[in-house]
Amino acid sequence: MSASPFIAHLSLESSVGAELTQTRIRLLEAIAATGSISQAAKRVPLSYKAAWDAVDQINNLSAQPLVARSAGGSGGGGTRLTAYGQRVVAFYRALEQHYQTTLDQVAAGLDEATRTEVADFRQLLLNLNWRSSARNQFSGVVEALEQGDVESAVVLRLDDATRLTALVTRDSAAQLGLAPGRAVVALVKASAVLIGTDPGLRLSAQNLWWGEVERVHEGPINHEVVLALPAGRRVTATLTATSSRQLGLVPGLAACACFSAASVLLMSAS
Repeated sequence: MSASPFIAHLSLESSVGAELTQTRIRLLEAIAATGSISQAAKRVPLSYKAAWDAVDQINNLSAQPLVARSAGGSGGGGTRLTAYGQRVVAFYRALEQHYQTTLDQVAAGLDEATRTEVADFRQLLLNLNWRSSARNQFSGVVEALEQGDVESAVVLRLDDATRLTALVTRDSAAQLGLAPGRAVVALVKASAVLIGTDPGLRLSAQNLWWGEVERVHEGPINHEVVLALPAGRRVTATLTATSSRQLGLVPGLAACACFSAASVLLMSAS
């Protein structure tokens, strides 16, 4: 039998579009092997920032964190896979092996015309796959829905400690099929997130999430600030370098991420 024309690169996608790709699995495996994000990024390879972005998104979209970071001490800080993360990686690799075996069996019976149709189908899937430029992506379940004449307030439960409020039109709520128990993904652009450090801070924003500054990516004009939330999720904000310095944003500082319900975009499977 000739070699299979297919090589299994498994990508798992949930009903709301969240992906677990081979690159991300390799990153998780490298974290488990090295205990370091920077070393894992070099192995994949990915840039340091891209590796952290991937870890943040995986943790934010998962029911439980897959990656945990330990605080620095005499031996320095480190990064490790949680027990749940280890099980996810093992499940992915076992599924990938069965996937490759199935592809090999199917390929053995394909004629040339059928192979062309398979290639066309693969391109269709690529074209249909959606992407978002929103830096913050959170998966959650609708906990409450308050409908008004024009707009609806939607409360999502991300985890036991975190709730997110979104404001959508009544028509959009109907089109998305929003109802208690519905799984959705919430998108929030980093530029829509404000950062505050004053415990007495009072804002009209419906979403006020306190956490700890985990890292600051400094640019000549803007800084990208990542806050670690108590339940293991991450939220990213983009603010001017001047504002970041005035607030004294450094790793370890307690800070609040604030964003309005109107700045949240919701996505749901059809």
